[in-house]
Amino acid sequence: MKQMLTAFAAVAVIAAPVAAAPVVGRPAPNFKLADANGRPVTLSDFRGKTVVLEWSNPECPFVKKHYSSGNMQKAQAAAARDGVVWLTINSSAPGKQGHVNGGQAKSFVTKAGARPAAYLLDPRGVVGKVYDAKTTPHMYIVNKAGTLVYAGGIDDKPTPNPADVAGARNHVLAALSELKAGKAVSVATSRPYGCSVKYSDS
Repeated sequence: MKQMLTAFAAVAVIAAPVAAAPVVGRPAPNFKLADANGRPVTLSDFRGKTVVLEWSNPECPFVKKHYSSGNMQKAQAAAARDGVVWLTINSSAPGKQGHVNGGQAKSFVTKAGARPAAYLLDPRGVVGKVYDAKTTPHMYIVNKAGTLVYAGGIDDKPTPNPADVAGARNHVLAALSELKAGKAVSVATSRPYGCSVKYSDS
């Protein structure tokens, strides 16, 4: 019965009209999306674990900055070592920049040496709009209790230049470190930067 309720909650969020952006300090909206292999992944399945949500578009110069420099892969690997679940989400619509199917998503992960727990496909942009994801990348962190504790940019250097990674404060890694230490996230929100999410026009 509990599993049925969880599934219903996930579907309810996806079917609901687009609402205001989720609020840091409140429960993160639940969702269910197919991964690159077609398997369903539900956020609530990871209750009890910290979860990072990364909105991505492989063709975006700002996304390329963090992958060509190895910055995103290093963050994913560091998170995985601490038991953090990293979910990459692609909300680009068919025909729009960065849209990928399952095979293309798997190819990107392999070629980039990426380390997400799953690459999730959101071609209708429903989950992206529920989270009010505006850019690629746009980052969110959900704590073990299911509360949204960070929303914003990956760091404080809003440029597409890979050389800027070295001097940046990685807000995501800093927040994960604070959570691991049992501390409150000191920078809970920041301005996201990157390419606009390429949602469907309809």
